[in-house]
Amino acid sequence: MPGPSEVSTTPPKTAPGTPQWTPRERFLAAVRRQSVDVPPVWLMRQAGRYMAEYRAVRARHGILEICQTPALAAEVTITAAETLGTDAAIIFADLLLPAAPLGLQLEFTSGEGPQITPAVRTPADIARLPSSWGGALGYVSASIERVARHFGGRVAVIGFAGAPFTLASYLIEGSGSRHYIHTKRLMHEQPAAWAELMDKLVTGLAGYLGEQAAAGADALQLFDSWAGALSEAEYREFVLPHNQRLVRAVQAQGLPVIYFSTGTSAYLEAVAETGADVLSLDWRLGLDTAWQRLEAWGRNTGGAVPVLQGNLDPVLLLAGRVPLRAAVDTCLRQAAGRRGYIFNLGHGILPETPVENVRAVVDWVHGGG
Repeated sequence: MPGPSEVSTTPPKTAPGTPQWTPRERFLAAVRRQSVDVPPVWLMRQAGRYMAEYRAVRARHGILEICQTPALAAEVTITAAETLGTDAAIIFADLLLPAAPLGLQLEFTSGEGPQITPAVRTPADIARLPSSWGGALGYVSASIERVARHFGGRVAVIGFAGAPFTLASYLIEGSGSRHYIHTKRLMHEQPAAWAELMDKLVTGLAGYLGEQAAAGADALQLFDSWAGALSEAEYREFVLPHNQRLVRAVQAQGLPVIYFSTGTSAYLEAVAETGADVLSLDWRLGLDTAWQRLEAWGRNTGGAVPVLQGNLDPVLLLAGRVPLRAAVDTCLRQAAGRRGYIFNLGHGILPETPVENVRAVVDWVHGGG
């Protein structure tokens, strides 16, 4: 990838009569660190409860039913991207869907979030888990096929999965957690069992993401939402080698990998060592500071500086237009003149968010700020 001295200056002007960039072209050019007309934009959880069309579907169908029904998953995916005018559509799915092929029960309980039973907490529990899921989640690939066929190459399609640590933590805790007590105890007290669990998850996830690639995804995102619970030493010892293996397996399919984590800015350089093509940042670290650190890391190690994605605080989508516009402008100003930037949020859109604010942000980014 090009170094800091090779960043572009101003985006190329489109001559009169020249065909405009398609959203997919814009997104893929940014992923390849090429010059674009304006930054591409898509938003995590862009299909969700804040949107009336999604609420109408949810009134008739549960989350798992939507995920497991390609027509419904494709519908909410397409509606969100077309309503907002984003450059990419991320498939509607859930990072905990692998629970079923692992032989576990997944339920979404009102007010309590996802519940997985039985929890995986002993070496014997881990030994019983299969390492190959063999197309058991084929409905996700079928959803991607529908979305890709609908857009016909005009809008980028993004598939995804939970990263090994975050998925493992859900399996071990059985639900959301504040302290990850069971996960950290297993990591430190049973390192061989932990390694076996991560190995099985990497193998299964590689196959699952390969199916998404074959179905027509243009990029694949790994959600490591809980990685910020770890120290840098823990991340490097217990997580990073497994992330590297999974990233390489996905890239072997010919697709770029986006790695999203939260609360990991203290060890951003370690996160870059995953080898992901794109790092998606939360709002806790400015884009300009992240680039400076990654460029220094690249000079010192010879590592490829990744594309950056992010990193507007989703809470600001509920603020007035003046502070929201200022925050968007800050992101665009910090990214100005650089190849390799994708505008996004630092986490998913919140249910209370006004749709008109989300549309405004997409328009501002496409207008260049």
